Amino acid sequence: MSISPSDVLNKNKNLNKRVDVNDIKLDDVTIEDLKFNGKNYSQYINLQSLLDNITACQISDAYNGISRRSGVIQSIKPINNQKVWGTIFTAETVSDDWGTSALAIDAAGEGDILFFKVDDDDKAIWGELASTCARDNGIKATVIYGSARDLDALLYMDYPIFASNFCPNAGSALGLGTLNEPIDVEGTTVNPGDFFFGDESGIVVIPKELFTKTMIASLGVKIKESHIIKDISNGKTLAEIVGFTKK
Repeated sequence: MSISPSDVLNKNKNLNKRVDVNDIKLDDVTIEDLKFNGKNYSQYINLQSLLDNITACQISDAYNGISRRSGVIQSIKPINNQKVWGTIFTAETVSDDWGTSALAIDAAGEGDILFFKVDDDDKAIWGELASTCARDNGIKATVIYGSARDLDALLYMDYPIFASNFCPNAGSALGLGTLNEPIDVEGTTVNPGDFFFGDESGIVVIPKELFTKTMIASLGVKIKESHIIKDISNGKTLAEIVGFTKK
């Protein structure tokens, strides 16, 4: 299945349309095409078709092939095992300050991923109420280098959460943090507007300037692995496929 001229010209465009992996075209895709702007239908659908079908593992492999970096921040793990992607809105504060979370929710744009750097994980800066408000504001997910709480709710909420820890206690509504400035997390610089992808395996952050190149490489990884899986189903062993032979 591919995108036809009538799809592009149709005023009532189907934003849920997807094309087969082997038909995906990414030559003119940019990070701006993560959001539909009324004019980028073909780019948006091709990009969504890719992101629906790839994993954090495949993106990390692709980015490593380009930069010799994984893009992974190891200590941040999925809380409720949901897949999400988008552009990053950063915030940095102290663990005693959940007020900056409220400010970030109001400042971020629809479709953004909130990415917090917190100085400690002894108190939670995020929980059920913040998740509910962020989701209703159109924010796609929250990532915390620090602690979340209210796991009884977060585990079952349709809002992706990634964090490095969790605890039941929170601080105060101080609002003393900074918004949408570069942050450093475990040696990785995370800039506003960088690309975020998270799923059950973990998270990957890709610099916005390498987004297109990484997406094209990720498509290549996906297609290559699909062929390997097909070869295995046809009776080949993984050792045979990768060229290992017994001595």
